[in-house]
Amino acid sequence: MYVGTLSFDLLLGDVRSLKEKRSVVRPIVAELQRKFAVSAAEVDHTDLYRRAGIGLAAVSGDAGHLTDLLDRCERLVAARPEVELLSVRRRFHGDDD
Repeated sequence: MYVGTLSFDLLLGDVRSLKEKRSVVRPIVAELQRKFAVSAAEVDHTDLYRRAGIGLAAVSGDAGHLTDLLDRCERLVAARPEVELLSVRRRFHGDDD
């Protein structure tokens, strides 16, 4: 069994309130969940309206499949025009850990 996680640190564009922030972050989280069947949530910078931290996790029996899935998730978030991807942290855990 392999477990992969991604942590995204995002800078949001023209956002002036936490309500506007939710209207940007929620669709990203929902799209990750819908397209890739991963667990995703806003996990950091919850009190700042121009920053967001999104975390996701996935489990697979095949390391190659999991790596490909995490790559596709990263590309999806990086391609969103309303956010700037500041950093991505990837963790990969296998049976040997």
